[in-house]
Amino acid sequence: MSAPRPPVSGVIDAHQHVWRLDTPGHQWPDADLPVIHRDFAIADLRAASAGIDLAATVLVQSQPTDADTDWLCSLAADEPLVGAVVGWADLLAEDAAARIATLAGRRKLRGLRPMLQAIPQDDWLLQPALDPAIRAMIAHGLRFDALVQPRHLMPLHAFATRWPDLPIVIDHAAKPGAAAGGLDPWRERIAALAGLGNVWCKMSGLRTEQAAGEPAAALAPYVTHLVACFGERLMWGSDWPVLLVSGDDYADWFATARALAGLDAAGERRLFAASARRFYGISD
Repeated sequence: MSAPRPPVSGVIDAHQHVWRLDTPGHQWPDADLPVIHRDFAIADLRAASAGIDLAATVLVQSQPTDADTDWLCSLAADEPLVGAVVGWADLLAEDAAARIATLAGRRKLRGLRPMLQAIPQDDWLLQPALDPAIRAMIAHGLRFDALVQPRHLMPLHAFATRWPDLPIVIDHAAKPGAAAGGLDPWRERIAALAGLGNVWCKMSGLRTEQAAGEPAAALAPYVTHLVACFGERLMWGSDWPVLLVSGDDYADWFATARALAGLDAAGERRLFAASARRFYGISD
């Protein structure tokens, strides 16, 4: 019998949410998702992650509003567990560059995330009207969280090629068609993006992409491909509390990701801590 593996220390959760249903502009989740249709706070995260040595979390926006981003920054300012915030801004607004400059002055704001999955146009990212906002993000050292689906991967490749100085991370591995068991064309397009040095990826959100009742082990081909393609530019995220929709809890997904990645101790330190620290500039 093999000896049990030692626990992973100093874990950085690269993707996690909190929300309050009474926050101005709150849109999602709604009552159609009763499992997560309630307030979630950092105290709930601490309880959910008990037994895991969670050193810091990346708090990611859930609402496409300035009010949500301002609230997250305020919450993070005095919360030691939050290492970074990824907010939202209207990148097409006339004052986008000024708003980005203001947000960049917030101590823990590290990146922005337009909610691309909700935008019908696959190539929305390629419009010239976004140029002032993207230039401002680069000038202020911000990162770009790409909340995309497989339909966006070719435009995202063009976008990342056009802006090589913009650090980009693909949220939830671009939400591959795990429910149908399909790997292509996701597999080829993810590999092409991994070939660009400014593109990183999150191993997060995969359980909620599966069909109801499907075993976590069915994710093995996706995880194996991500590990092979991104290496030290792959980071683990819980996507908690959205994760709860899958029926898993925080510890379940952590253990699943660890088992499916099959890494040695050094590789686990990268996946579960070092990659997120490097990408988001989270200090020790």
